Amino acid sequence: MVSARSQALLLSASLALLLHPDARADEGGTSFWLPGQYASFAAVSPPPGWSIPTELYYYSGSAPDSASAAQGAAVAPGTRSQSWQLSLSPTYAPETTVLGGQPALFLSFGVGSNTTQVDQSGLASLSSQTVSGLTDVTPGATLGWTHGTDYWLVYLIGNIPVGSYESQRLANVGIGHAAIDAGGAYTYDNSRTGLSLSAGIGFTYNFENYSTDYQNGIDSHMGWSVMQSLSAIWRVGLAGYVYYQLTGDSGSGNNCGPCKSRVASVGPQVTYNFTVAGQQWSANLRGYYEFWAQNRLEGYAVFATLSIPLGGVTK
Repeated sequence: MVSARSQALLLSASLALLLHPDARADEGGTSFWLPGQYASFAAVSPPPGWSIPTELYYYSGSAPDSASAAQGAAVAPGTRSQSWQLSLSPTYAPETTVLGGQPALFLSFGVGSNTTQVDQSGLASLSSQTVSGLTDVTPGATLGWTHGTDYWLVYLIGNIPVGSYESQRLANVGIGHAAIDAGGAYTYDNSRTGLSLSAGIGFTYNFENYSTDYQNGIDSHMGWSVMQSLSAIWRVGLAGYVYYQLTGDSGSGNNCGPCKSRVASVGPQVTYNFTVAGQQWSANLRGYYEFWAQNRLEGYAVFATLSIPLGGVTK
């Protein structure tokens, strides 16, 4: 098992991947799963007790110059978007095991803002718009197992579309439809060498957006992380993701065609561990530079996560 010093870090990273920040334009290029949520220690379950993983997210991107409305692109050429979101994810991990693994339950919610600009003739009255408000609510559950330096985890999360959303707006904070995402992750963590490797994969089923009669296809996503410990309090490494839509969009409101989207990224990350009132806290900062985008924006993203432990379960 990992040391007590590492537990807050592992909790923050494993649950940060399940937070659902602000959506960016499958329909209009926007998915329920936010690429970049997989991070270091993605498969490590939290120890029993309460915690509040907190995440600040920022994204800036634009439609690639090669985007063409004539080709049925989901994002109009000249589209630019900037967004931020602060999310909280109160989490409880019971003392009881399930199938030999550690379960955890959480509920994610937050506030955010999105600014979208479209430089396209005929849309002068809606060329730029900024919207701030509440996010959708995301309940979820994880179940993880440990054997030596190896960790496995499976998860199930859903989207409750109660966030700030209007189908006629350029900018939104919520995504306007329900969704379910399921997947798993693996982590290798060697406390002797300080090396940790993580990878995870998941799939999203999107329900129809009844405001637009549009239904996103089935999405897949893979995230990875490599980190090296420099000391008892510092870790550095790299992280990245690949997002790929498996099936095309549908619905009577779909005028785009299949509109399958994809994007990949890579970037640095750093983790700092510190003590507050006798409790071990952990902060992680990581950035992603995107490439290989199609039918969605391409830019860069920054995640800043903080683990706030509230105390464990007394055995």
